[in-house]
Formats: sequence, structure tokens, C-alpha cells
Amino acid sequence: MAALLQLALFTAGLAVLYVGAEMLVKGAVRLATSFGVSRLIVGLSLVAFGTSAPELALDVTAAFRGAVDLAFGDLVGSNIANVGLVVGVAALVRPMRVQMRMLRSEIPIVIAISLGLWVLSADGNIGRGDAILMLGGFAAFVAYLYRTARRERAGVRDALEHLAENKNGRLRSGLLAIGGLATLVVGAQLMVIAAVAIARDFGVSELVIGLTIVAIGTSLPELATAVVAAYRGDADLVVGNVLGSNVFNILMVMALVALIHPLPVQHASFCFDIPVMAAFAVGLGVIMFRGLVISRWEGGLLLVCYAAFIVWQAL
Repeated sequence: MAALLQLALFTAGLAVLYVGAEMLVKGAVRLATSFGVSRLIVGLSLVAFGTSAPELALDVTAAFRGAVDLAFGDLVGSNIANVGLVVGVAALVRPMRVQMRMLRSEIPIVIAISLGLWVLSADGNIGRGDAILMLGGFAAFVAYLYRTARRERAGVRDALEHLAENKNGRLRSGLLAIGGLATLVVGAQLMVIAAVAIARDFGVSELVIGLTIVAIGTSLPELATAVVAAYRGDADLVVGNVLGSNVFNILMVMALVALIHPLPVQHASFCFDIPVMAAFAVGLGVIMFRGLVISRWEGGLLLVCYAAFIVWQAL
């Protein structure tokens, strides 16, 4: 009975988390565009990273509660799920043609960040000094996005800015964003409490719970976005959202968590989980390089590899 109650609490927290994430993103986007911020800039930052809002709320909450293994597992596990589960399912829905630009810039950035995390964790700890370095990397990534946005064609900017004309006013947008943030905090509290209790009841480590159940749960916004985008033939949105989310998870969310509470890195994570995360990023790059198309069989291969990772954690 206790296990069912904790599962219900976890599910309720997950639902609240998603509602809060949607409110926060919508409110923030409308507020930013009402102040004349380019719609493209908003799309490349808030919208691309918006699906990572559950990770941000949950893992910062976990850090304050001292559940650092849960937070670390969720962030590494979410990055693995974004490639193996999200891109895999999206490619099964519809094969996706990707731009060469992603191979030249975004994919190398994600691979470099994954390998960088591996180097930083070699001493068995992600400390506050590491966190400051990661935040500096995040600032550089945002600057890169800004420069990229400014190089976009004026016609693209105009089309995106046109979409922002229907806004409900700054006050309403601000209240929506604040309400979303508060809802995220509530949902995160529920999920962390339930996840820790489930781990203890079943004798499973918080790290494994974070790498599997929590990681899949917080990756569902990316999955939902990817399925819809793939069905509509928008491969750029699918892959861009995944890559942007992975950058945000490591350089921003993990850095904030480490500032609150330094993250111990278990030997198993250093030897297996982080290398697997980097391998999925490299694998996605190799798949994209083969004709700039992610086919259905390649999507299936990603899913099989992700399923193998989950089975390994379960065993």
C-alpha cells in the first residue's frame, strides 16, 4: 500500500511539473516578446530549453533536500534518454533529414560538453569551482546562439516575430510565468519525496532511480514535443530541442545544483554512465553524418541501445 501511495505521489508530482513547465515557458515567451525581444532569440533560448524546466525544478529541489545522487542521475540519465528514447521514437514516427550545420556546430558542442563533464568528474566530485566553469561555458553557448540568431535572414525573423503579435499583456504574462515557477516547485517537491521513498522501500540507490525512472519522467516533455514535430516533418525542432536540452542540463542545471551542494560522482558513474552519455552523443553524430538523415532503422537502433542501458541499470 505504501509503495502504491508513493507511486501515486510521484505521478501526481510529474503531472504538476509538466503543467508548471508549460505555464512558465508560455508566460516567459509572451513577456519577452512584449518587450520587443526577437522571437528567434526567445525560441532559441526559452523554447529550446523550456522542456528542461522539469529537470531544473526537480534537481535544484533535490539538491536543497540533500538528494544529490538523485539529481546527478537524473541529469545524466535525461541526456541519455533525450538521444536514445526521444530521437529514437521520433525517427520511428518519421525519418528526419537534418542540416549540415548541426554536424559542424551543435553536435560537436554536445560531445565536448559530455567529455568535459567526464574530465571534471575524474576527481570524484563536481564542486563549486567546476560549477562556475560550467556556467561560463553556458554563457558562451548563449552568446553563440545570439550571434547565430543575428545572422538569420530578416525574412525568418519577421515571420517569427509576427507570431508574437497575439499577446495577452505583460501583467498576465508575468503572472503566468510566476505561477508556472511556483507550480514547478510544488511538483518537484512531490517527485523528489516520492522517488527517494521508492528507492528506500525497494533497496534501490537514488542514483539508479535518477538514471531511469526520474530521467524518463523528466524527458517526457522532450518526447511529446519530438513526436508532434516529427509527425509534422520538423526535424530541426526535434534534433535542436534535444541538443539544446542536453547543453542546458549539464552547463546550467548541473552547475546550479553543484553550487547549492557539491555533487559526489560515484565510481560507477565515472566508469559507465558518463561514458555512455558521451557515446550516445557521438553515435547521434555518426548517424547524422550518414546522409544527413535519421532513418527508422537507426531510430530503432537508438531505442534498442537505450533499452539495453535501462536493463543494465535494473540488473
